Amino acid sequence: MKSVAISDIETLPGVRLKSGDTFRFRCHADIACFNRCCRNLKLFLYPYDVVRLKNALDMTSDRFLDEHVDVVLRKENHFPEVILRMADNEQQTCPFLSDAGCRVYADRPDTCRFFPVERGLLFDAHRQKPVPVHFFRPPDFCLGQHEEQQWNVAGWAQDQQAAAYDRMTTRWAQVKQLFQVDPWGAEGTEGQKAKMAFMAAFNIDRFRQFVFESTFLSRFRVKPKLVRKIRTDDVEMMTFGWDWIRLFVFGLPSSKIRPR
Repeated sequence: MKSVAISDIETLPGVRLKSGDTFRFRCHADIACFNRCCRNLKLFLYPYDVVRLKNALDMTSDRFLDEHVDVVLRKENHFPEVILRMADNEQQTCPFLSDAGCRVYADRPDTCRFFPVERGLLFDAHRQKPVPVHFFRPPDFCLGQHEEQQWNVAGWAQDQQAAAYDRMTTRWAQVKQLFQVDPWGAEGTEGQKAKMAFMAAFNIDRFRQFVFESTFLSRFRVKPKLVRKIRTDDVEMMTFGWDWIRLFVFGLPSSKIRPR
């Protein structure tokens, strides 16, 4: 999910889908381009994607990040991006693609789930909350866009069981937006503070270890009910980590974590 400036909204690729707009799309195994979109991708993963995938594959966060992602820092950013690593074959297929289709379909990433719709958040100084924007942007080879079935954005999201992904990715985008300014100072993005923030965002297992096996809970007040949840619930741990980033990196108050 991209952060979109209001001045750039009309220059972005694809057809913007406004309220009430519809698009035609249907993907199925009998279509000639089936699975072609699962090759040679630059597929960004968000924290909720990583949690769902590593659990579906019965992996630790460490192992999933080591085996399946590349971590990159784009020039204009101050926080790393996580990109799914393609398989080492001639077509550079998605590592989860099989002859029968997607092996992790029930837990497929946010971007795959909403395809061929791309989403962003419009940040406007005049609004308290960012506004979601949607673009219909299938690749040229996609034959699904010529099928007869029609959707609006809400119907497509419901069909793809995308509500949790939409909610979580939107919340993460609001945290990520804070990194429009450089918070690291002289340490830079390779410093200990930046590494801790990345751990809290993407390495849930290691962040849980940090919370429960360090002096964290003696330095911060966390309600006992929430402590019990984050001990076993990865999604609770993930969103707890986002609150900690806001507090730890930017000094923003948190209702979940209070310094003692």
